[in-house]
Amino acid sequence: MNHIKHILVPFDFTESAINALDYALTFVGFENDIKITAVYASTCPISSLEEVSSEAKFVSLVASLNKKTKNVPKLKMVTGEITNVILSEQNFLEADLILMGTMGDSSADTHLTNTSKVVLEADCPVLSIPLETTIDTPKHIALVLGNEEIEHKSVLNFLLDIARSFNAKVHVLTIYKESIYKEKVVVESNEDSLEYYLEHFYASHDFEKNQDVEQGIMDYVADKEIDLLAIIPRNHAEKTKPSEGRLTKLLTLHATVPVLTLD
Repeated sequence: MNHIKHILVPFDFTESAINALDYALTFVGFENDIKITAVYASTCPISSLEEVSSEAKFVSLVASLNKKTKNVPKLKMVTGEITNVILSEQNFLEADLILMGTMGDSSADTHLTNTSKVVLEADCPVLSIPLETTIDTPKHIALVLGNEEIEHKSVLNFLLDIARSFNAKVHVLTIYKESIYKEKVVVESNEDSLEYYLEHFYASHDFEKNQDVEQGIMDYVADKEIDLLAIIPRNHAEKTKPSEGRLTKLLTLHATVPVLTLD
């Protein structure tokens, strides 16, 4: 994977964090020269005894997952508020991807979890891993696009890198509420970019009608057996009015497959 050399995994020894680390090891594989740093954020000072104990526990855990990688995952313990620590460490380590576990919350609407905070604030791609995710490499990716032009088309290079690495097909999805013809006209400007950047991994552009955009996406994921969902958040938009990231928060909370935000 040309665009990924270092992955940061927020880690606290919980079930969701261990699941994310397991996914990261599978995602990296045994041939790719990619570093994995698990970052443990503590709001309290960390004693040297705690560091030694946690390091031993982490090494034992990695061994129990039984996944061989070219570089041995490292644990880094830092004091501070979790979101600030993750964003700061991503910048310091020059990590290309944050891979973060989430418990999800089917009852929640738009409240912020640690994962959704990081997704909205990070200036790099973030891959959130729901607890119920099957630990496997992606083969069918759905890229969700609205009726806006893709501002920074270079983000598609990152998606291409993943598709190429796993020989995965990319299915582009647009949910429309009223007229499919209007939506197709609006997104026509993106077609050349999709074909150019995603090469032969670009499989189709599907249009689905649903008044509930999130439900439309979930139905598509289930129907097409999608195993990775990719979105381009608009909360950092420059040419158009930035959104508040509501859909991004909802998908991070409710998705049952990994969600990759391209930023």
